[in-house]
Amino acid sequence: MTAALAASWSIVLRYADAAAEDFWRAVEERCPQREAIVFLAALGRLASGGDDPAGRAALLAVLGHAYRRYRLLPHRATVEAALTATVARHAPGTPELAAAWAEAARRASAAVTRAAARAGDGPAWQPAQVVDHQRDAEGVASLTVRPERRLPVRPGAAVPVCTQRWPGRWRWFSPANAPRPDGTIELHVRAVAAVSRALVQEVRPGDRLWLGPPRDVGLCLDPASRADLLLVAGGTGLAPLRALVEQVASAPAGRRVTMVVGARAFADLYDAISLDKLQCAHDWLTLVPAFSHDPLAEPGERGDALTVALDHHRPGQEVYLCGPPPMVAGSRLRLLAAGVPAERIHLPVI
Repeated sequence: MTAALAASWSIVLRYADAAAEDFWRAVEERCPQREAIVFLAALGRLASGGDDPAGRAALLAVLGHAYRRYRLLPHRATVEAALTATVARHAPGTPELAAAWAEAARRASAAVTRAAARAGDGPAWQPAQVVDHQRDAEGVASLTVRPERRLPVRPGAAVPVCTQRWPGRWRWFSPANAPRPDGTIELHVRAVAAVSRALVQEVRPGDRLWLGPPRDVGLCLDPASRADLLLVAGGTGLAPLRALVEQVASAPAGRRVTMVVGARAFADLYDAISLDKLQCAHDWLTLVPAFSHDPLAEPGERGDALTVALDHHRPGQEVYLCGPPPMVAGSRLRLLAAGVPAERIHLPVI
């Protein structure tokens, strides 16, 4: 039945404008019409299932804020009925499918209600315009986007992002910069799934994205700490760690930073120009490349990022690591085995 829910939801999205108008009317104008498509697409995606845990967490983050902002918590039954009726009108099916949608809407609404209890105030999402798009390496792009309003995101935090090409699909990305005077943020994206492929291959300057509420995922610096840092980046996990370097640069306070940047080979490194500029500008920053499959690498640069990083670990450092899931999965045990205290290990958790 999960496949049937997903199939019928894809039919609804063919009539997104009309479906959103129906849905908006059904919830008694509690959700502004100009944002109804975003709301409906996210709620329908959550109900129809199919997302990985991180994608589901992103959906719940934006919907939890939406329920609070539009005061929908007392109107759960109305929202559930509106979703079910909208699907029935635009993708009619069997009585069994209608019953499945009613149950799916109920479960989704319950999950969003729980998320709303943990959500803060403020916008559930806001539009942002892509102002620059650079292909930095094979399958990797850097996007500079300008939110409609300044996004209150701390270096190291993650932001749910949605593209109009895949309405309802939200994915987490960590900005690669500390706050800028012009409010723009830089996103590093590797094309691995539908949303990220669209951001790398299809999105162009002038296009619009949607940005959800930022979340600390465990990589934000403790404002009370002045300890030296060991940053370990794999792939586009570089983004939040580069933001931490920029944060330190704004108020260095005598701390030293070692950043190990991992890649398969030299050709796979990206963002090298920005990193070189940072290193040239700050004598407290040491950059170390790590190449796992490059026979031409220097002896001290051979190996995966964490292996190379452990050679640079010094007592008292706070260790921040971000990279692909397989890299993150086994890193805590390796760091503990190397003698790094648990309280000094910082890994991303969605």
